[in-house]
Amino acid sequence: MDYVFHRLKGGGWLLGFAWLVGCAHYEPQPLVPAQSAAQFDGRRLDDAGLQAFATGNTGGQTNWPPARWDLNTLTLAAFYFHPDLAVARAQWRVAEAGLVAAGARPNPSVTFSPAYDNQIPNNPSPWIIPVTFDLPIETAGKRGKRLAEAAKAAESARLGFVSAAWQIRNGVRAGLLSYHLTGRRVQLLAQEWAIQTNILRLLEGRLDAGAVARPELTLVQIAVHRTSVELGDARSKQVEAGAQLAQALGVSSAALAGVDLADDLPADAPATLTVADARGVALRERADILAGLADYATAEAELRLQVAKQYPDLHLGPGYAWNNGNASDNQWSLGVTLELPILDQNQGPIAQAEAQRKLAAARFLALQAGVCGQIDRALAAVQAARNQLQASATLMATERQQEQSAAAAYQAGAGDPLDVLNARLESANAALTVLDGEERLQSALGALEDALQQPADSLATVIQKMSSKM
Repeated sequence: MDYVFHRLKGGGWLLGFAWLVGCAHYEPQPLVPAQSAAQFDGRRLDDAGLQAFATGNTGGQTNWPPARWDLNTLTLAAFYFHPDLAVARAQWRVAEAGLVAAGARPNPSVTFSPAYDNQIPNNPSPWIIPVTFDLPIETAGKRGKRLAEAAKAAESARLGFVSAAWQIRNGVRAGLLSYHLTGRRVQLLAQEWAIQTNILRLLEGRLDAGAVARPELTLVQIAVHRTSVELGDARSKQVEAGAQLAQALGVSSAALAGVDLADDLPADAPATLTVADARGVALRERADILAGLADYATAEAELRLQVAKQYPDLHLGPGYAWNNGNASDNQWSLGVTLELPILDQNQGPIAQAEAQRKLAAARFLALQAGVCGQIDRALAAVQAARNQLQASATLMATERQQEQSAAAAYQAGAGDPLDVLNARLESANAALTVLDGEERLQSALGALEDALQQPADSLATVIQKMSSKM
């Protein structure tokens, strides 16, 4: 009896050591809000980590940091800093970890049931040590079906990462556009205010000379005050646009201090792009469309798994009872356990899985319809904005001709300086109208790019590269 316990004790130590070696260990990683906030405030565009990131994802970025930051280099910075992309990457890693969980095999178990029986004749010891094993065997390919479902879920999470990257790209584009447009609006309004101020001074002199009436001067004063208010509002929006761009990059506003931002947004979309072509590109390559298909495949895999769970797993239970060397009383046994699917054939989970598959299909069809509508609206908005911008450009050209004619007449001694100033003011107003048209066109182009998720630059390759590695 002592020999048996000694053997069991030695084997237990070996099993315990193997279990400890194979186990994961907890490592605390506390969050310190003050520290993370300080790290956020310390982000700069000349960060060495950003340079390494840009070099690794663009095939060798030189002259870093760039002298002028364009849309592509700013987007690279956003990919490096923006917290939303970190969240999407973490979700992707969670889904990838699901593959490990799905591939796990059920562990066998062992049961010791010591018993005491002093009624066995001629037995040196009354102790009996039965040992029973439980060896679970999954049936109907359940493990393979779990792995298939987890793989589809991981693919959906990867495509979610791609979608997050495109959303960040769109945010950077919108922020950069707003920054430049508000800056140009400030310049144009300042020019308009200066022209109106000159008109006001001229009219004040004529009022003193009795050449104009007070109401005419009052109207100009009102216009000057209105433009001054608009100029102040534009300057406030310019500051807000800088903060918006910083937020789109995932840095503080201080990180953009002294940074030269290039105005390199595309002037227009290809005129040959048709609705059919745009839909074809989006429905083949948009990440959320592909993610919707992956979600549907995940729901189908879950249904297959639940159908397979109708078939019960098999449990083998071999056992041995040792009775201190009494050969006539030692026992071997072979148990088999099989659940009888009489009262429940897994109907509930199967029904839920079928409903989830229908839900995934409905969501995909709704997404597909929404994408088609988004593309139609974006293309229509681009065309409408293009037409409006052309009309505004024609108006501005006409106003510029009128300004030149008034200036020529004044130089020839046949004109009035007030006519020249009024012509300049009309030209300034026309320039603001053109700026409004450019803003509408750029906004429409951004919506079209967001609908297609296919900008004509190298960022598509960078996103593909980032989404192919963990």
